[in-house]
Amino acid sequence: MGGSFLIVYYLLSVSFSLPIPSIAIASTDADLAQPSFIPINRDLYHSSDALIEQIKSLVHRHPDKLTVETIRAGNKGYKSEITVVTYCHSRKDSDDKSKFRILLSFGQHGRELITSELALRILSILSEEQFLPKMDRASLNSTLENVVVKVVPMENLNGRKLVEAGNLCERRNGRGVILIGIGDYDPYEENPGIAPFSEPETQIMRKLAVSFDPHIWINVHSGMEALFMPYDHKNRTPDGLPSQQMRLLLEELNNVHCHNRCMIGSGGGSVGYLAHGTATDYMYDVVRVPMPFTFEIYGDSTATTKDCFKMFNPVDHTTFKRVLNDWAAAFFTIFKLEPRQIDVQSKAHKVDKWVSIDDYFDA
Repeated sequence: MGGSFLIVYYLLSVSFSLPIPSIAIASTDADLAQPSFIPINRDLYHSSDALIEQIKSLVHRHPDKLTVETIRAGNKGYKSEITVVTYCHSRKDSDDKSKFRILLSFGQHGRELITSELALRILSILSEEQFLPKMDRASLNSTLENVVVKVVPMENLNGRKLVEAGNLCERRNGRGVILIGIGDYDPYEENPGIAPFSEPETQIMRKLAVSFDPHIWINVHSGMEALFMPYDHKNRTPDGLPSQQMRLLLEELNNVHCHNRCMIGSGGGSVGYLAHGTATDYMYDVVRVPMPFTFEIYGDSTATTKDCFKMFNPVDHTTFKRVLNDWAAAFFTIFKLEPRQIDVQSKAHKVDKWVSIDDYFDA
């Protein structure tokens, strides 16, 4: 996941935390006029405030299918909030326990703007304000009758604000902690925080996941093209049929939507180092999500280490549109395929009491 898996991400974070000596370099006026990095393309990308407002307006226009809530938390004077949108084909049918539940999280690292744009695109398609090319609407509507989707469009709002203020390589939250680690704690990992779940953002996500009890959880990042499954802290995937099902799904997505460009496998086994306490492993081992994934939806390997916006986000309209269309289609493939692959009842019986997120915060 962005910072969890790629060695280059670690090197980026280290390089941008070191002091850079002043060096006198002769330059012309033309050189000074050309930045060494590409700034945010405001014609393509929403600001964080504008994107959240667009999503809330979308919910307001479709109250029969969408609801929105803002969850807030704080720790030692640091506060954060996360917007959560819930899609249900018919809100009259409120028995979420009997439905196929999918939790999607975007924008965990502030510099990965494209991921939050994908969240908006998916919600626009779910509400039928936008459509995918060649999408069979009748078949999709039939499938979505049995699905509940929760979308976190911007998990790390405070970190995103830092990026918008000019720190284009920032992936930490508002007080300098990388949010990849939410479970078992390794103090020697980069910017790990002071303890497991020390950050309000991770506290909110944990409680949301436990309350919703999803069958599928997907954490969406950018920086490369990859489809990762557990484990991150081991160089192998889990044993058994569920792992085989995950692998088959990822191979299908890679073939149809990633055009065989995506790396597939466990995070720990695919990129050369192990990451401890990641959300993917926590969701699989502790929350018992049957299918937890990390998707990496875009990366530009030609970008320099300082050119973070270009490295993590499409900078031209054609690529921007292609990435959103390809990956939105991949998610809708999941919405259509997975109810046939997982026995919904097998997970529903594990929850004796359906607990609301408010109950968890009150406790």
